[in-house]
Amino acid sequence: MTKKAIGFYTATSIVIANMIGTGVFTSLGYQVIDIKNGSSILLLWIIGGIVSLLGALCYAEIGTVFPRSGGEYNYLSKMYHPAVGFMSGFVSSTVAFAAPVAAAALALGQYFNNVFAVEPKITACVVVIVLSMIHAFTLNWGSKVQTTFTGIKVLLIVLFIGFGLGMGHTGDVSFALNGNTMGDITTAAFAIALFFVSYSYSGWNAASYIAGEIDNPQKNLPKSLLYGTAIVTVLYVLLNYVFLYTSPIASLAGKSDVGYVSATFIFGDTGGKIISVIISILLVSSVSSMVMAGPRVSQAMGNDLKFLSFLSKTTKNNTPLNATIFQLVISLFFIFTATFSQVITYIGFTLLLFTFLTVFGLFIIRVKKMNTKDSFRTPFYPLTPILFLIFNTWLLYFGFTQKPLESMIGVATVLLGLVVYFVGRNKTTES
Repeated sequence: MTKKAIGFYTATSIVIANMIGTGVFTSLGYQVIDIKNGSSILLLWIIGGIVSLLGALCYAEIGTVFPRSGGEYNYLSKMYHPAVGFMSGFVSSTVAFAAPVAAAALALGQYFNNVFAVEPKITACVVVIVLSMIHAFTLNWGSKVQTTFTGIKVLLIVLFIGFGLGMGHTGDVSFALNGNTMGDITTAAFAIALFFVSYSYSGWNAASYIAGEIDNPQKNLPKSLLYGTAIVTVLYVLLNYVFLYTSPIASLAGKSDVGYVSATFIFGDTGGKIISVIISILLVSSVSSMVMAGPRVSQAMGNDLKFLSFLSKTTKNNTPLNATIFQLVISLFFIFTATFSQVITYIGFTLLLFTFLTVFGLFIIRVKKMNTKDSFRTPFYPLTPILFLIFNTWLLYFGFTQKPLESMIGVATVLLGLVVYFVGRNKTTES
C-alpha cells in the first residue's frame, strides 16, 4: 500500500492552524467591555474547548466510517442525501473557507503594516497567491510549509505565555471564583461572548476535509482531531489568562489588537512591534491551512457531479489545481471588496447548522450499523453527541433571535446551494 503524503503531524498541524487564527487575538477586547471578572472570561474559553472536544470525538468516528476528503460534504451526502451534502459543500466552496482566508490575510497585512508600512491589502494578496500556488502544485511541499509554520506558531505562543507569566501581575482583573462568576453566566453578555468564542474555536474539524489524503486515516484522523483540539484549548486558556494577567481591562476594552496591547505591557513599545511581526507569522499558518483544506471540498464535489467536473482537475502530484484557483479568486474578491467581515458574521450560523447535522448523523451511523471493526468509537456515546447538540441548539437559537438578518442570509445561502444542485443535476441529465 502506498503511503499517503499527509501524516499525523501534518494533519494535527492543520487542525491547530485552522483553529488559531484571528479570533483569539481579537475576541477578548470585546468580551471585557461587559464582563469584568477574569474567571468568567476564562470559563468562556474552557467551555468552548470542551464543546470542541466533544465535536472532535464525534467527527473522529464519522471520519473513520467515511474516510474520504470533503468534510461535511462527504459525510452529509452519505448519511442523509447528496443534496444535503451539496448544500454544505456549496457554502464551504464559496464563502466558508474563502472569506476566513481573506480575513486572516488582511489581519496579517494589518499587523505587518504596523512595522513595515505596507498596504495591508497588498500584503494579503501576495500571501494568499503564494500559498495557493504552493498548495496547488505540490502536496509534499505544502505539507512541509504547513507543519513548519504551525510549529513556529505554537512555539511563539508558548514563549509569549512564558514571558507574560514571568513579568508578574500588572493587570487589574480578579480570577477568583465567586458570585460574580455565576451571575455573569446568566447574562446576555456571556451568551454573546460565547458565540464569538465558538467562532474562535472553529477549525477543530479541519483534518476531516483532507481525510482521503491522510496516511492510515482510521488511526491518524481521530488522533489529529483530538490532539489538535486539546492543544489549542490549553493555549487559548493560557493566552487569554496572560492577556488579562498583564494588561488592565481599560486598555483591552474595545481593542481588536489585544496581542499588541499585552505585548506593550510585557516588553514595552518596541515589543509591541515585534509581536506584530510575530502574529503576522502566526497568521501565515492560518491562511495556509485554509488554502490547503478548502479546495478538497470543491474537488470532492467535482468528482461527484458532472456539471462541476472542472473542479476535480488535479496536477501530476494529485493536488486540486482548479479548485485551489477557484478558492483563490473568491478570496481575492473578498480582500479587494472588504465585505468579508459581513460574510463571517452570517457564515457562523450556517456552519453551526451543518456541524449540528453532521454530529446528529452519528446516531444514523449507529442505528444503521455502518461502522466497521476499524472505525473509531466515540467515547461515552450517546452522551457525547447529545451534549454537543444541546450546546449547538442553544447557539443556533441565540444566533437566530439575536442576529436574525445574518441568520436569514445564511439560510438563504444554503437554499441557493439547493437550487444550484437540482438545476445543475437536471442539466446534466438532459445532456
